[in-house]
Amino acid sequence: MTNAKTNINVKIDSKIKEQAAQLLGRMGIDQTTAIDMFFRQIIAERRLPFQPTVNLTLDEQIIAAAVKRNPKMVELKTDADGNIHIDKEKNPEVYDWAVNG
Repeated sequence: MTNAKTNINVKIDSKIKEQAAQLLGRMGIDQTTAIDMFFRQIIAERRLPFQPTVNLTLDEQIIAAAVKRNPKMVELKTDADGNIHIDKEKNPEVYDWAVNG
């Protein structure tokens, strides 16, 4: 007994579709087969076959980069106008960050 087939209509960015189709073609798989495989994997695992993640905000990216670099704590001194003064000789990394971002 043959299973009945059905159609799925999906809107997707044309560039994404084109890139995926090219890669799938190099694997010898057409788009229909790839989507069928994706759905079968969802059923087999009873979940998405990958872990979706949330994109970090810019602030979260900066914090993550700072934590990864494990920067040393530096006491910053300000003048009466609130301008920060960094000793380039004592703290070249902080000075470079302050000047170049």
